[in-house]
Amino acid sequence: MKKLFSLFAIAFLLLSCNKQYDLAMKSADKDFIMKVANEKYEKKKWTDALALYERLTNLVAGTDDAPEVVYKSAYANYYDKNYKLAAHQFKNFSVTFTNDPRKEEAAYMSALCYYEGSMDYNLDQSNTTSAINELQEFLNNYPNSEKAKNINDLIDELNYKLEFKAYENARQYFKMADYKAATIAFENVLNDFPATKLKSKIYAYILKSKSELAINSIYDLKKERLESAIAFTRQVEREYPNSDLSKEAFNIRAKLEKEVVEFAKLQKEVEARKAEFTEKQKAAEAKEDAKKQVKDQQEANKIKIDSAKISTPEPGATFKIRRN
Repeated sequence: MKKLFSLFAIAFLLLSCNKQYDLAMKSADKDFIMKVANEKYEKKKWTDALALYERLTNLVAGTDDAPEVVYKSAYANYYDKNYKLAAHQFKNFSVTFTNDPRKEEAAYMSALCYYEGSMDYNLDQSNTTSAINELQEFLNNYPNSEKAKNINDLIDELNYKLEFKAYENARQYFKMADYKAATIAFENVLNDFPATKLKSKIYAYILKSKSELAINSIYDLKKERLESAIAFTRQVEREYPNSDLSKEAFNIRAKLEKEVVEFAKLQKEVEARKAEFTEKQKAAEAKEDAKKQVKDQQEANKIKIDSAKISTPEPGATFKIRRN
């Protein structure tokens, strides 16, 4: 009986709450709507609270209640994981209500909402970039704030996400055996994130990419690419002495230097063939020139003969005088 009574009490309470909410949604009394909205907020009924705060927006505009509605709407959206909307509302609060003591917290929450809205590294990172900018802006505006203590950690975390995305994009080129694109992509990661924690891994991939690109290169670019790859192995050894990466660089250089020797032999053969071909070409050209000269001389002689015929008139007719 006791249990049944409790169930009836809960049901009655729920009906009462729902009735209050329905009345508030139809009411034009801002104080009543605010009361019900705050009750929903306290009970973490975010959807209901937001619907009521939205009704209040126009009713409280220009009044002392306006900051409270905007502030609690922002938090309700934050707790309901509507981070983009919450960020906009917190930002609006900090810019609009400049004399409100909660201005700093709203500015911080705006930056935090961008942080919370940052997607996984393999998805679009526009929110991550915006979050970094917002967090940095808070740090610039409130450098001595207690809330600023963890800002740099959050920025580092977001920067690493951008680094890792760029790193994974470069790795995709490597997996596809597009070693030229992989090298460029990994070098871009180093340029864009000079303090990256992935540097040693990136160097390992660049080593392999440059090596594969050089060894399998076309003839005209092979020498240059071999020299570039060998130079990079030495750079790795300088920056990571006595490490596994340094040993790998040493082994790769040995392989590349062997390739240099083989390529030098090939170059000699190619040059010899080129020289042989050039000599043959010159001989053929000389032969053709000789033929042309003979032909030209024959043509010239013919022209001379023809000219002589034209310039020398035929002898006149001879008339015999009859003798009587």
